[in-house]
Amino acid sequence: MNINYLISIVKKKLEDNFKIEKVIIEDKSFLHKSHASNEPGKFHLKLNINSEELRKYSRIESNKKIYKVLNKELKEYIHSIQILIN
Repeated sequence: MNINYLISIVKKKLEDNFKIEKVIIEDKSFLHKSHASNEPGKFHLKLNINSEELRKYSRIESNKKIYKVLNKELKEYIHSIQILIN
């Protein structure tokens, strides 16, 4: 999968499932190229989400909700994900 397409899917799913004021998704795969566990076609993403809705939950709960929404992408295309909620 193309990284830009993956980012657009992730952004749409987040916006469709949560009230989000702003979301920035960064491809951080380049930081992990030399890691032994690096797999071709699997990406490392950083999500920076501004969401009053997600801030209402604990960090663990909000991450669980995001993981549930992105389940397919996490299984197939995302090796690592960093989530920051503001």
